[in-house]
Amino acid sequence: MKRCTLDKISSVTLRLRLDRNAVLGEEVPADAGAVVACRVLNAKTRYNTLEDVHGRRVRLHPGDVIAGALGHRDALHGFSGHVPDAVAPGDELQLLNVGGVIGTGAVEAPYCGAPFRLEVLGAVLRFPHLGRRVGVPARVQDAALESPPLAERDGPLPPVIALVGTSMDSGKTTAATKLIAQLTHNGLKVAAGKLTGVSARRDVLEMADSGASQIAVFTDFGVVTTDETNAAPTAHKMLAYLATGHPTPPDVIVLEFGDGLLGTYGVHSILADPVLRGSIAQTLVCAGDPVGAWGAVQLLGERYDLRPNLVCGPVTDTPAGYGFCHDRLGLPTWNALREDAPELWSLAAKKAPQLVGEPALAEAAP
Repeated sequence: MKRCTLDKISSVTLRLRLDRNAVLGEEVPADAGAVVACRVLNAKTRYNTLEDVHGRRVRLHPGDVIAGALGHRDALHGFSGHVPDAVAPGDELQLLNVGGVIGTGAVEAPYCGAPFRLEVLGAVLRFPHLGRRVGVPARVQDAALESPPLAERDGPLPPVIALVGTSMDSGKTTAATKLIAQLTHNGLKVAAGKLTGVSARRDVLEMADSGASQIAVFTDFGVVTTDETNAAPTAHKMLAYLATGHPTPPDVIVLEFGDGLLGTYGVHSILADPVLRGSIAQTLVCAGDPVGAWGAVQLLGERYDLRPNLVCGPVTDTPAGYGFCHDRLGLPTWNALREDAPELWSLAAKKAPQLVGEPALAEAAP
């Protein structure tokens, strides 16, 4: 064991409440969620910040010692990489995203430059046994929120408004925050969460800034990066957690699906789950262009029997996109940058008894 001072602690480790004065071990688990201390080796002028545990973007400089967690990322815009097969002090890894996810295999990407190169110093240890100086490698999973099984809830769920997109950066968070603000202004208590993607808290913090009384991201439940195996179980926990509310249940839940419908982060597994799909009272599609909007509507209908309630995102920035969605797709459009949020609550409330509650859960529960 050795000691070191952490200059920056990334948001992926938030729930572990790491101390800046860290104790490191030389045995580093090569597993997603394992927390490692690394030294930054290179300077960058683009994509050069880390999201810390307060949600602030702090610049990184050569020599900075940071704490992050091993994980993978499959990004259309940005760095992609995976968990290494083995990790030891002295190895070189890369910073995959601003949330502090660390892996290997990342290469230079347009608009981001080369990734930060990191020298592994060791596994950050925690000491779970009171009075014993025996450290174990810290993992994001160690501080995961506990939530009762969704199917064991008493009573119906609040109506859920889901935002799905054609890809990352398709306008989902912008639409979600505008929608949350409007619902809050209407006197409703809103809970909000992000279901899929790679660990970072920026989007849910924006939801809180917009009025959400309670927020959650999949990292809160011990998942660094969602995929086809963990997305649906994590979504069950998040939905049950948000529906319980603190101290009282919310009137409505707004959920953002990170990445796109055809990405690798497990959006498919959530929509294919009968309990989770049955909880959705409203579906908003965020698209960047007419082809994406058309494909999303087709995919949702054919695979999941879901008819979107409206289309938003950059496709609605011009009259041409507006016209396509309205005339060709037969759907209302909403531009979150220019227009007030639509009145979705009343329709969601009317549909909720048929879509959520004990009968739906009992029918779909295994």
